[in-house]
Amino acid sequence: MEAYFDNAATTAVYPQVKDLVVKLMEEDYGNPSSLHMKGVDAENYIKKAKNQIAKVLKCQEKEIVFTSGGTESNNMAIIGSALAHRRKGKHIITSTIEHASVLATMEFLEKEGYEISYVNVDEEGKVNLNELKSLLREDTILVSIMYVNNEIGSIQPIKEISDIIKSYNESIIFHVDAIQAFGKLSFSPKKLGVDLMSVSGHKIHGPKGSGFLFIKEKTLIRPIIYGGGQQQAMRSGTENVPAIAGLGLATELIYDKHDERVSYITYLRDSFVSKVLEFDNVFSNTKAAPHIASISFVGIRSEVMLHALEDRGIYVSSGSACSSNKPHISGVLTSIGLDKDRLESTLRFSFCESNTMEQVEYAISVIGELLPMLRRYTRKK
Repeated sequence: MEAYFDNAATTAVYPQVKDLVVKLMEEDYGNPSSLHMKGVDAENYIKKAKNQIAKVLKCQEKEIVFTSGGTESNNMAIIGSALAHRRKGKHIITSTIEHASVLATMEFLEKEGYEISYVNVDEEGKVNLNELKSLLREDTILVSIMYVNNEIGSIQPIKEISDIIKSYNESIIFHVDAIQAFGKLSFSPKKLGVDLMSVSGHKIHGPKGSGFLFIKEKTLIRPIIYGGGQQQAMRSGTENVPAIAGLGLATELIYDKHDERVSYITYLRDSFVSKVLEFDNVFSNTKAAPHIASISFVGIRSEVMLHALEDRGIYVSSGSACSSNKPHISGVLTSIGLDKDRLESTLRFSFCESNTMEQVEYAISVIGELLPMLRRYTRKK
């Protein structure tokens, strides 16, 4: 049996999305900037995708800018805001548990003369709101906080964070990395008080290389890619129409009967966690998001357990699959205060609607076989 529990890293595309992408590549392949009907047809696919996404987010279609994915969306939001507001100040706030595409961008800006403050999180992986308040300054121009953490699934109180920021200074830009939240939670960026929001397509059964940035109307942000002026000059370059159309359809599909989908995924995740915790020296670092389970198998290095599971057709991650394919100590797990034994032995299991209870039971059975064997091997060494 095969059990793919790495859906926070990437998901299989919906069959309908695959069919649409192939159709656009083979038949409706026009350049959306062309004036003939092939171009008009391509442009209409982009308009439809914007409409599908805007309906879900309850925003305007013009507030959606398509990108190549979450990393570009985060770079565009952070660097674009920093450039647009540098005359007001060069102070930016983020958290210690952000994705590498945010942290690495902050490191870049630091080298360019910006000052970055990192707000800590508690043992539940939630931002310390009092500390956030204390970090806000007159020269603060941007705050970037992720909605759902990609390793442990902690959910930040985004509306509360927005209220704190905006009550201090309405002109501070609030960016949210919603890459692990979109498709799992129902929300509207405007109701949350968010100015910029990043989303990735391949986390919601859409194509890789697809994503978007929500830019609230009248939010001042500079483009970071220049050229032919596509997408209101915010992101030049010929649009990837098959990926954009696939992302729009995936958005529509994942939010159809959304509550039922989330309930099912939560049931699978909770069942897995409760069963795996019956084994000795196994601990859960799992937080609130419905699809992520962070489990520490104390006494077994994470990469050893990962490959032992892989040999039995079970696919998981150690930390974030996006940051590196090499073993590393997780900054997220360190930030929530895990001891060395748990830091070195943690795996992430992440679920989607195509997983089954049969797969969960198979994984539990395999883990039950592997634990005593791998621990004996570790002790002998």
